[in-house]
Amino acid sequence: MNTDQQPEGMTYPCEFMVKAMGLSEPGFDALVVEIIERHGPQVRDGAVSHRPSANGKYVSVSVSFKADSREQLDAIYDALTAHDKVLMRL
Repeated sequence: MNTDQQPEGMTYPCEFMVKAMGLSEPGFDALVVEIIERHGPQVRDGAVSHRPSANGKYVSVSVSFKADSREQLDAIYDALTAHDKVLMRL
């Protein structure tokens, strides 16, 4: 590897989007935002979107925020994975 090259990967801080899926229940989007904000990022107005599944049983919530480090993203993903209402996260 040429020492003049930058390492591959993301440069922080950067804009990042997390997606979490769960049952379509009132407050699921607020839960996802709360889990993310527990780890530092402030979620701006308009940075949350949701999309119901075809049958309406499930919902996908996407949240954009400024990520400060890989460690912060790992902590957010770990917290989402650990929550019983989050069925999947991307």
